[in-house]
Amino acid sequence: MSNQELQQRPETSPGLFYGFVVVGVAFFIMMVAWAVYNSFGVFFKPLLTEFRWTSAMTSGAFSLSMIIYGVLGIIVGGLTDRFGPRVVVTFCGVLLGLGYLLMSQTATLWQLYLFYGVIIGVGMSGVWVPQLSTIARWFTRRRTLMTGIVIAGGGIGQLIGPPVITRLIEAYDWRWSFAILGGVVLILVVLAAQFMKRSPARLEQLPNVGHENEPLGPASGTDFRLREAVSTPQFWMLFFIFVCYGYGFFSIIVHIVPHAIELEISAAGAAGILAAMGGAGILGNYVLGVVADKSGNRLIFMMGCLVMSATLFWLVYISEMWMLYIFILLFGFVFGGMGAAESPLVARLFGLTSHGLIYGVVHLGFTVGAAAGPFFSGYLFDITASYRTAFLVGAAFGVVGLVLSVILTPTRRLGGSI
Repeated sequence: MSNQELQQRPETSPGLFYGFVVVGVAFFIMMVAWAVYNSFGVFFKPLLTEFRWTSAMTSGAFSLSMIIYGVLGIIVGGLTDRFGPRVVVTFCGVLLGLGYLLMSQTATLWQLYLFYGVIIGVGMSGVWVPQLSTIARWFTRRRTLMTGIVIAGGGIGQLIGPPVITRLIEAYDWRWSFAILGGVVLILVVLAAQFMKRSPARLEQLPNVGHENEPLGPASGTDFRLREAVSTPQFWMLFFIFVCYGYGFFSIIVHIVPHAIELEISAAGAAGILAAMGGAGILGNYVLGVVADKSGNRLIFMMGCLVMSATLFWLVYISEMWMLYIFILLFGFVFGGMGAAESPLVARLFGLTSHGLIYGVVHLGFTVGAAAGPFFSGYLFDITASYRTAFLVGAAFGVVGLVLSVILTPTRRLGGSI
């Protein structure tokens, strides 16, 4: 437990604990932003049909957006540490809505890469790290659970987004759908961001650290700055765990719908598979969030990487709709839990003083994997006319992530459990 967390208990602070408002607002922003962003696979076939691009070319725009989202996560994490989440999320929300509005005017490949890859990538950089870093400042004892609740917003968005957007495309075509979604995202994210608060200290409140009888644990050192964190082996092990996690997760996010269609499943049925993944993720956010608060966050990554490897290997042999649903429910459940465990694990290893900046750099590993996964999976499909090799490569990344999770240990300075 870092020094910053060893404070007087929140019960001494009267009135509404605003941290729960922050959780609700962050939940809502996650839901709106990820409902649209995780539905890129729904737009995949309409874009291929109209422009005759290859799978790799089309996936590349999503991959570029993930790279930019990850790199800028470092910057927005540092800006959140300094200025708070409201300004950062407002600016990024404007760009996110603008990017989707511009997507409705796409006519060439370079426009796809500019509008989706660059502008939407910049907008999404304000959706993840600022929200979760802020939650880490408001909560201590229930940090993973509260983080899981916020991330569940993304799962609900993924549950709702694909089927709704599929029907929107059927009714109005993909261009009008992007225009409608752009307006909705712009208005809702910017309005919600105005209720974000940086930390309890700004409202003269104290962090929620749990029940009065729960021990906080002793202090074991001081928090890390970024330059100190990057000199530890734990930082780089965590970075590459996130690479493996991102590679497998977003390979499926982008390619499970076209893969299902290749198996002669209807577009609506394929979108339902992606939505089911979001629903399973919601359950994983809560259940595994509770487990992580009791047993540690590292355990969740060990479980997640093991299931990722096993299910991606199994996916090679899946040919029936019911088997796809079993796969996606298992896959979505463990990845919901891994998402909930990210920010709390960084806090336990390195403390809160530079949490936004450190988390932004570590999370770059996730986005590197998330950028590489869809692109290389699309490329392997182009040259083999099958997703078999792509899924086996994803399974191999799961094995590497599992090994790194097993050998990850607490930092010597902060100690404790992870």
